[in-house]
Amino acid sequence: MTQPIDRRSALRLGVAGTLAASPSAWPVPSLRARQSGAPTDDPAKDRVVRLTGDGLSLTPSQSAHVLARLAEGAGVNADSYILGGVVEELESRMAALLGKERAVFFPTGTLANQIAVRALAPRRGRAVVQAESHVYLDSGDCVQTLSGVTLMPLAPGRASFSADDLAALLKKNTTGRVATPIEVVSIESPVRRMLGQVFDPAALNGIIALARKEGILLHLDGARLFLEAAHAARPVADYARPFDTVYVSLYKYFNAPFGAILAGPRDLLDGMYHTRRMFGGSLAQAWPAAALALHYLDGFSERYRRAVAVAEGLFSRLGADGRFGIDRSATGTNLVLVTPRTGAPEAFRQRLAARDVALGAPNAGGAFLVATNETLNRSSADALAAAFMAALG
Repeated sequence: MTQPIDRRSALRLGVAGTLAASPSAWPVPSLRARQSGAPTDDPAKDRVVRLTGDGLSLTPSQSAHVLARLAEGAGVNADSYILGGVVEELESRMAALLGKERAVFFPTGTLANQIAVRALAPRRGRAVVQAESHVYLDSGDCVQTLSGVTLMPLAPGRASFSADDLAALLKKNTTGRVATPIEVVSIESPVRRMLGQVFDPAALNGIIALARKEGILLHLDGARLFLEAAHAARPVADYARPFDTVYVSLYKYFNAPFGAILAGPRDLLDGMYHTRRMFGGSLAQAWPAAALALHYLDGFSERYRRAVAVAEGLFSRLGADGRFGIDRSATGTNLVLVTPRTGAPEAFRQRLAARDVALGAPNAGGAFLVATNETLNRSSADALAAAFMAALG
């Protein structure tokens, strides 16, 4: 069984991007290229393959370069306290892609998830979550503390729970001396702590049917939903359709510096900017994040599928070589553990960095958490496999 990854371990493995572990884990090639005067400010000319994180891991200068180009082209219409302008354009685009009536921009995914559960639980009852989910383990108990909704975790150590698990919890909940209803089921998919495993589709269908029967509303923590959909070559709306609300990250792979989208029915979200302001989430302007996310949203699925093809070719070649161990989940998405079986892992990482391929720090067992992202499109499976093999020394 795949072991859950806690936040501290994730940082050591480089899950959170190129700045994850220590300065020694930063992508050496990009630093070297800048010192040599290479045109790295333009991400289109960046040749470094960064196998950490979900996106391009843009530097501040690269983000500024893209924003300047967007502003000088068709122009970017500014928002006012996250209302209007390019923010509204992004909201409309996301609502259409997710098949929802309305979408609202939030500065963080933590806030978007909390507000979704809060809105779906007006009686301040209880919400069922995965024990390995972000909203349960990585949000500082914000749902309980700020919105008074108690979270009830299921399936520790697993990405999914079943309709039977939910039914048993519902039955147990009715035996309490104080009647406190379960109003919401929140599902995270893919589950980052479980090596990017998706929630079991068959189990999810049973949970959706049971929730509807019991009058329980559904929220999807789809921070990485576009990754899951691209892996399966399906529209994101297919995944979002059964859920009342869905959250999508804007910074993980749409390369914005911050931001999240919460989508759902119009009658629930039309006045949500008031709640956003109440929780301190109405920034004076969010147009830089919205403009970057909207830019990278165009053509994302096609680009990401190409990156997946490169990654699959790389893992196939490394697995066949025999000097690398490949550990992946059958239900995983963009995270794979790769272990060089010869030599010192840190020396291997440095030699690979010299070939313009950046990895995060190895874990205690010498394995590297390799993430599939768009930077793989800067190379080919053959070239990357050759770099990995040469880096063995």
